Amino acid sequence: MSERKKPKDKGVLGTLLGCVGEYKGASVLTSVFVVFEVVLEVFIPLIMAQIIDVGLDESLTSFTFELRLGASVTQLFTVHSRTDFILISGALTIVMALLSLLFGVLSGRFAAYAATGFGMNVRKGIYYKIQDFSFANLDRFSTAGLVTRLTTDITNVQMSYMMVIRVLVRAPVMLILALGMAISINPELAVVFAVALPVIVVGLGIGIVIVYPRFTKMLKKYDDMNEITQENLTAIRAVKTFVREDFETQKFKKISDTVQKLQFSAEKMLVIAMPLMQCVAFACIIAVVWFGGSNIIAGDMQFGSFAAFLNYIMQILMSLAMVAMVFVMLVLSRASAGRITEVFREVPDIADNPSPAAESVADGSVDFDHVDFSYSRESEVLNLEDIDLHVKSGEIVGVIGGTGSAKSTLVQLIPRLYDVRSGAVKVGGVDVRDYRLNDLRDAVAMVLQKNVLFSGTIKENLKWGNPDATDAQIEHAARAAQAHDFITSFPDGYETELGQGGVNVSGGQKQRLCIARALLKRPKVMILDDSTSAVDTATDAAIRKGLREEFGSTTVFIIAQRISSVQDADKIVVMDDGRIDAVGTHEELLASNKIYQDVYYSQQRGSDEAAAIYAEGEEVTE
Repeated sequence: MSERKKPKDKGVLGTLLGCVGEYKGASVLTSVFVVFEVVLEVFIPLIMAQIIDVGLDESLTSFTFELRLGASVTQLFTVHSRTDFILISGALTIVMALLSLLFGVLSGRFAAYAATGFGMNVRKGIYYKIQDFSFANLDRFSTAGLVTRLTTDITNVQMSYMMVIRVLVRAPVMLILALGMAISINPELAVVFAVALPVIVVGLGIGIVIVYPRFTKMLKKYDDMNEITQENLTAIRAVKTFVREDFETQKFKKISDTVQKLQFSAEKMLVIAMPLMQCVAFACIIAVVWFGGSNIIAGDMQFGSFAAFLNYIMQILMSLAMVAMVFVMLVLSRASAGRITEVFREVPDIADNPSPAAESVADGSVDFDHVDFSYSRESEVLNLEDIDLHVKSGEIVGVIGGTGSAKSTLVQLIPRLYDVRSGAVKVGGVDVRDYRLNDLRDAVAMVLQKNVLFSGTIKENLKWGNPDATDAQIEHAARAAQAHDFITSFPDGYETELGQGGVNVSGGQKQRLCIARALLKRPKVMILDDSTSAVDTATDAAIRKGLREEFGSTTVFIIAQRISSVQDADKIVVMDDGRIDAVGTHEELLASNKIYQDVYYSQQRGSDEAAAIYAEGEEVTE
């Protein structure tokens, strides 16, 4: 039997970086183009400085363009005309600006391509992971929480990734190069930054520590808001039937206000970052103008160099502002990244068997060998206890019992939607854990209590049971499920479009379509979990007759509340509080089992009373 193995934990960052995949090249090119863009931007103030100095110095007769990097001086060209120097230098500035623009456009394009591709891979990874979840795994995540992770959280992480490969490369490179240029122009004046940088770093650090828990709390409330929205839209008919629009509106307003307050609480700490940056920026400019002006007056610094220094100040401060912006986004996405990683780290409770004992299910026999089961791995309370039941292939088995007696839990173990805690469930004589999941579930068709249809035509919905089914096979399954007549009553017949969830068919019609869909699988075992509750007793009987006559080799489990739905079964299982109270035919249980007797006579009495009331009404009418 397969064992659940927990994969090696790569951490939040390692897990997400694994989703970059085929977009690594685009990510690297983004960073490369950003570096080229920044280098050109940093050299432009040097050219402008020399143009200014040459224009102001009337004593020059020859004009040499120099590239100064600290103590290193490189002479690029010399001319004897001031106009020629300015035109050549200006042309060089324009070329560098255009190249910088080109590299900026290329980096933006590749960043968008890489980030959207990364987001797509994360989204696909989560979605595919969810497909592997067992019911137990899904029970640990709310539907609304998974939707938030697939939308809001991935959007946050995607935006952060784009900022990391572009802005978080641009800002440090710009900061280092501009700071180096500023130091090469005037090392004493550059000391101003030695005071400014620690203030900014400490301020950002404090903000991150305070804000992260607030964003985490806010995103949890987002889940609650999505859950309320989903419930309202799903149950909109019930809301309108009970005239509860005002109540639902107030409930949504309350959770929406809570989300707003939490978001404001988180972001009001982050808005401090920009005023902090501005205060530091203005202080730096004032200090540079004060000390730089003194140097110009003293003749220790040229005006062009001072202008270049001011340009580098703005580049440095812009870089710091970009870093602050990225950190704001990273704080928000850190909470989102953690929530996304929770899904990736979730280990499916049910693992496929890599070495199956059988490639296919031989027949529809089902055996429960002293099965114990609990929905919680940690809980000592069992939902099913010592279930010992043996069903031959082709038998029709009724399952009946009170609410909470674990009828649905019992049959959900057959297709291995959950795994037993002890004992074994066998289908076709083989433990269900020794099959590949696809092989097992292809042999077991299950119609759940909640009937689900999808957008598309009736034929497309029925083909979920068998994508290769012919029209004749579809009609045959529909007739057995007593659905053919109402399908053909529609103008478009089997091509009738169903709204989302099958909103344009009745509950009984929906149930019959789901039964027909399951029959198209030609399953070895078929489970009807209270799947005929919305049809009348005559149609219910016709469906059972069709199953027996047309699909006699299929083992059928019928969970029902009505005795009439199971009384002609080969055997009936009476469930009581997670245990099998009795197994027998209708006659045997009616003679010996108190639970079955109580259910039967209460329903019989109800039918007699209804008949009497109907008869009295007929007499009054006459």
